[in-house]
Amino acid sequence: MAEKVNPIPDGFHSITPNLIIKDASKAIDWYKQALGAQELYRMPGPDGRLMHAEIKIGDSIVMLVDEMPEMGGKGPQMLGGTPVSMMIYCEDSDAAFKRAVGAGASVRMPLEDAFWGDRWGMVADPFGHVWAIATRKKNMSVPEMKRAMDEFMANFKRP
Repeated sequence: MAEKVNPIPDGFHSITPNLIIKDASKAIDWYKQALGAQELYRMPGPDGRLMHAEIKIGDSIVMLVDEMPEMGGKGPQMLGGTPVSMMIYCEDSDAAFKRAVGAGASVRMPLEDAFWGDRWGMVADPFGHVWAIATRKKNMSVPEMKRAMDEFMANFKRP
């Protein structure tokens, strides 16, 4: 009798980021130190580059692979930046933010109490990926967030 296969593997959610990184092995070690990631496994190819790896941050799995430009795989450093950021919700954004910055992340947006109810800030890791770190502090309805955003934008001073 054939084994029943779960169409979504255990531990995965509907969307799973797959990061392309120059020196993914070094990035995994950094994510363990800076973001508290748990390494699940690494699968190096014949040339030593990681063909596939998985880490877990909180309850979410993140896949990683080394840059492979010959296969179209270019990381943010090769591309000169990234238009994407990953969002990490955690119990204590202050501690998580401090840990990431202490491990070498650069601050993109300082940690603050954001108008939508989160304690939120943004960092860039040494490999070019951007991470928003947040803790929900206040539950707000969409109309409440819209009013708070309008007030914020009315007082916002562009650099």
